[in-house]
Amino acid sequence: MSNIDSTIINKKEISTWRKSDTTWTLGLFGTAIGAGVLFFPIRAGYGGLIPILIMLFLAFPIAFYCHRALARLCLSGKNPSGNITETVEEHFGKTGGVVITFLYFFAICPLLWIYGVTITNTFMTFWENQLQLMPLNRGLVALFLLLLMAFVIYFGKDLMVKVMSYLVFPFIACLVLISLSLIPYWNAEVINQVNFSEISFTGHDGILVTVWLGISIMVFSFNFSPIVSSFVVSKREEYERQFGKEFTQSRVSKIISRASILMVAVVMFFAFSCLFTLSPQNMMEAKAENIPVLSYLANHFSSMAGAKSTFATVLEYSASIIALVAIFKSFFGHYLGTLEGLNGLILKFAYKGDKNKISGGKLNFLSMIFIMGSTWIVAYANPNILDLIEAMGAPIIASLLCLLPMYAIRKVPALAKYRGKPENIFVTTIGLLTILNIAFKLI
Repeated sequence: MSNIDSTIINKKEISTWRKSDTTWTLGLFGTAIGAGVLFFPIRAGYGGLIPILIMLFLAFPIAFYCHRALARLCLSGKNPSGNITETVEEHFGKTGGVVITFLYFFAICPLLWIYGVTITNTFMTFWENQLQLMPLNRGLVALFLLLLMAFVIYFGKDLMVKVMSYLVFPFIACLVLISLSLIPYWNAEVINQVNFSEISFTGHDGILVTVWLGISIMVFSFNFSPIVSSFVVSKREEYERQFGKEFTQSRVSKIISRASILMVAVVMFFAFSCLFTLSPQNMMEAKAENIPVLSYLANHFSSMAGAKSTFATVLEYSASIIALVAIFKSFFGHYLGTLEGLNGLILKFAYKGDKNKISGGKLNFLSMIFIMGSTWIVAYANPNILDLIEAMGAPIIASLLCLLPMYAIRKVPALAKYRGKPENIFVTTIGLLTILNIAFKLI
């Protein structure tokens, strides 16, 4: 074979989009689409039409640029098989590794608390509104649900992971179907409420504050950061030795871009469909009732005046069931990350990193007691979920997803080529705005 033929074949091989690329695109997409999506329409919707249109404009840049920044940090390590902790340790020493371990744990653990509150409220509203049964004691309901999940996790971890992987895409399909199914119930109320003469850009309920707070829920809902490290390692092992680092970086960016497009399309269509079916006032009621939008939709259809269609009845019950499945799925997925992070912290600080001083079973049991115990306390206290997301979940995610990569770009020689890029200002701004929500909540 001539050199020309070899070059043509090599270029064709490089440009070919592989099945593994599609698999990872769907994997990133599926990781992000979880229970957090069920709260995005509430925060985005109760500000009215104009803020959600601004969020639509911001959605893809937030999803793409922030995750690409984290991926670039993961790609900067010398070892193609090194995860994000190893890469940060390479750049910033052991202290950096400890910081990452803390960030991962505290980025995921509050999400479990959020899901603990959510699943308790979702189950109780389904019990009382759809099944028309007597109200139950909140503490007992939360304890029962958490013990049920603890039992499944402790005795069926492998089965749980397998079931979770099967649930991802049926859940996404259900979201799309519900979004389409709501179209016959769309109304112009949200459009009619737009009054340009009364629009306020500043103030507590102004457009700028509404969008600012909406950015937090977007960072939370459009988040697949927990899987980025594994994704980058997989792509580096597949491509880097054969095609080089530049090609690997380009392919990683393209996969993140396609996953972000899919994610934004599904989530924003779902949000707009909910907003055109309900109203900004309905979204405020959903926030006050502390339930996901699917549960509110179920209650909305159950209280519709006059005879309901069979379709509306099916939607009423299916919405609650889908919400419960989504929260279970998200809880299980985030539990594994929290368990891994807490085990790492216990080993590092209580046993000085020596795995031989404690058995794996005992370590998992101790971590489970802390995780489930703290989640039960928060679920019983029933703080507002959106406030919890904005004050805890989203800021910690933003520090890992946005600010850490931007700091690394300024300090790490391997990332020097990315300095001065306009998107760096955007990612840094998103990270700072999300973290500053904590200050806003204290005012």
